[in-house]
Parts: sequence; C-alpha cells; structure tokens
Amino acid sequence: MSRYARQIAVPGFGLQAQERLQTARALVVGAGGLAAPVLQYLAGAGLGHIRLVDDDVVDVTNLHRQTIFRAGDVGRPKAQAAAEAMRALNPDAEIEPVCHKLDPITVADLCRDVNLVLDCADSFAASYILSDHCHDNRLPLISASVTQTSGYAGGFCGDAPSLRAIFPDLPQNMGSCAEDGVLGPVVGILGSLQAQMALAVLAGLSPSPLGQLVTVDAGGMRFGGFRFSGAPEPDWTPRFIAPEAMQDNDFIVDLRAPDEAPLIRADACRHSVASFGPGGPRPDPSQRAVLVCRSGLRSWQAAERLRQVWDGEIALVAAGDPGKAPLAYDS
Repeated sequence: MSRYARQIAVPGFGLQAQERLQTARALVVGAGGLAAPVLQYLAGAGLGHIRLVDDDVVDVTNLHRQTIFRAGDVGRPKAQAAAEAMRALNPDAEIEPVCHKLDPITVADLCRDVNLVLDCADSFAASYILSDHCHDNRLPLISASVTQTSGYAGGFCGDAPSLRAIFPDLPQNMGSCAEDGVLGPVVGILGSLQAQMALAVLAGLSPSPLGQLVTVDAGGMRFGGFRFSGAPEPDWTPRFIAPEAMQDNDFIVDLRAPDEAPLIRADACRHSVASFGPGGPRPDPSQRAVLVCRSGLRSWQAAERLRQVWDGEIALVAAGDPGKAPLAYDS
C-alpha cells in the first residue's frame, strides 16, 4: 500500500477508505477535457475499475485541454488512447474502454454494476439522460459543465435530488466548447472537482458531496456554491429517447432547417419551435409527440410550448450533426 500512503495518511481517509476505493467501480462518460483530471486522479488513487465511454477520436483541437492525449494520438479512438495512458500511470488500474455512444437505449447497460457515474461529456442531452437513469436507480452522479471561463460541478442523484431539480428549465441558448471556446485550465479545475467529489463518495468520506453544487468563474477568480439536498423534483420531465425508439404511430417533428439536415424519417414533418403553442400543430390524442433537433435544446423548447396546449406524452431526440453520432462529446 506504499503507493497510496500519502492519501491513507489524510485524517478521515485511512486504510478503510482506501479499501473501499479499490473495490469500487465507476462509469466515466466522455474522455475529453473534464475526464483528463478525473481519470488521472481516480486511476492514480487506486480506483478498482473504470468503464470509460466515448465514441469520438482525438483531434488536434482537443490537445490544448485534453491533456492525457499526445500529438501521436490524433486520429485514435479517445477511449482506447485514454485507457492506455491510465494503465501506464497505474498498472493496477482496471480500465474498460467502450468506443460506443451513450444514449437512452445503452445507458442502462453502461451503468450496469457500477457504484457511481461521472458525467464528463459536457453534452446537456447526455447529462439529462444520465440523471434520469441515476435518479431512477438511486445511483450517485457527479456531473460538470464548462464553457469559456466558467462552469459548475455537482453531486446529484443517489440520495440527493437529480440534475432536473436544480436545472428544470433550459436557457434560450446553449453554447459548446467548439462554438464559444474554452480555456484548458478552467476545464482542469472543474474536472479536478469532479474527481474529488467522486473520491469522497466512493471512499465514504464525510460530508458527502451529493447535494452540493460548486460554481467556478475563473475569469473573475471566484468560486461559489450551495447545498440543494431538499430541492424538489419538477412535476414535468420531458425525457430523451434514441432515434431508433421512434414508432410508426408517433407524431414526429423535425425542428432542424432543410439546409441543416434531411428529415430524420420520411414520415416526419418539419416545423420551427415558434410554430408550437395556441393554434399550432399538435398530435392526435392517441399519439406520442417526438420532437427532434441537433442538440435537444430546440426539442425541449418546443416541448414546453406544446405542453401549454396538449397534455399527452412528449419525447425528445438529440439527433446530432448529419453524418455524426448523436450526443457527440467535446468537453
């Protein structure tokens, strides 16, 4: 145990916490910038098993913040390259790379037999899919999001409220690292917070970070946060489904413009978000509404407008960019 002597010596940690950590299993979704400190600190600390999910490949634009990769990794699957780097860091670490996407169909199998989930995808659709599953199964979720010079990390689900309890509504616009930019050290700060939260939960440290949100404004050098242990779950929770889960009787609406993508299915119709509401399109009483867009943001906005005039089932689809897998990760 000499490898872990320094953390075992920390008051409140000790040998029992180390033993709990070494028998624990975690799922890490996304192998990008947030995952870089998460993987290094958890593998280095002796976490027993890490299942790492990412279907993307390393791009040269990733290297300024996704620090577990090297220039020679460009073009390689991220999950495989990251797994090799972690095995080199700690040969005792058991890393299970999965080069497939997470979606509402695969989430249950990917979360199988793990004690905790780390959301490092920085995709809001993936975050809500994970939160819904973790909340239903009382599985702790450590989630983070970052853009430009700010972000947050929080401990959700398990015995704590879900992500939806804190973020029941979406902003009108949601950027991404590719669209809005991001500074590497900011991603490192948020990923390190995720690693510390996960370490605390898996090792059984007190107080638990579940029910705690930490905010970071690196541009202003400000940290904040609050506890949300008593936050109520929202009454209405539109859920994401995979494109493959659409059914023939569904009322399918593609919210993407014609020059953005072809219709997701031949039986889909095309409308804008603004067309929904009083006097707008609505399904028959026997149908389920399925609203499709690239990231899920417009689908959610259209669902909120449709719900004002229709009380049937509404499902959301984040279709991704044409030719690319849905829920692409670029943290």
